[in-house]
Amino acid sequence: MATITTFPLLRHLRSSGTTHVHHLAAGVVAHSALGASFWFRPLIAAISEVPVDDREQEVLVRVRTTDLQEVAVPGTVTYRFARPEVSATRIDFSIDLATGAWLERPLERVGATIHGATASAVKSALATLDLVGTLTADPAELGRTVTEHLSTDDRLLSVGIEVVGVRFSMLRPDSDVERALQTPAREAIQQEADKATYERRARAVEREAAIGENELANQIELARRQQQLIAQKGANAQRSAEDAAAADAIAAAAEAARTTALSAAQADAERILGQAAADTERARLAAYDGASHDLLLALALRELAGNLPAVEQLVVTPDMVTGLLSRLGSATGRAG
Repeated sequence: MATITTFPLLRHLRSSGTTHVHHLAAGVVAHSALGASFWFRPLIAAISEVPVDDREQEVLVRVRTTDLQEVAVPGTVTYRFARPEVSATRIDFSIDLATGAWLERPLERVGATIHGATASAVKSALATLDLVGTLTADPAELGRTVTEHLSTDDRLLSVGIEVVGVRFSMLRPDSDVERALQTPAREAIQQEADKATYERRARAVEREAAIGENELANQIELARRQQQLIAQKGANAQRSAEDAAAADAIAAAAEAARTTALSAAQADAERILGQAAADTERARLAAYDGASHDLLLALALRELAGNLPAVEQLVVTPDMVTGLLSRLGSATGRAG
């Protein structure tokens, strides 16, 4: 919007760089430029301000397909006033000379014109398509087709409007038709989901079965190893018993051999001792051979005395002394 400064008898206008100002003074073009700034007399001036920047217009076109279905085609038209001096003469862009605001609503008229031209172009592009073909049409391709159509539209060219581009979003039928069209896809998706669920459950059952088989195989292997362990322990115990029995047999044989050898040695020693004792006794008897009776008696008494217990008291009677003396005397006389 232009900025207008009021002075006595004169006013000053200053516009922005995105607006084209068209100034008529007493019916004659005084200024027509982009971003103009000038003095003017309000009593004889008529000023229009045309924007030259890119603008967007929302459109919603409803088309009927060949199978008598209605489809909503929402879009956005980007346009600009390529010939603002022409637009100022065909559309009322007049501004208030005191405030600089538009006196009318020119962009609403421009929007209606663009909407009508766009609807005509869209219907022309989709005229030969049925419902499915319309809904599956490429929005980008449709936008290019409509843009080409609008770029040659006489209604827009006559007011100096240039269409930069057209964008379309998703084309949609009536809500009931849309739900009906979505049903097969939803059913297919649900079937795929059910199939995936069943397959997941089947895989889970298979995994559980595999886990059970693995556990059973582990138990069987564990039992087999336990059996091997028991058998090995039995074999080890048998081997230990056999080794112990063999060691005991060897020890018994060695003890028997030692006992036999000891017995034989003892027998030999006893025989040798007996022989030595016999030889000693024989030698002693040989020494006594030819000895007198009294000597033998004395030796016998001495031997007897050596084997008698200890005598603490000895009672000698006169009779014993007399007899002993008599015997000694007799022996002495025989010896002399």
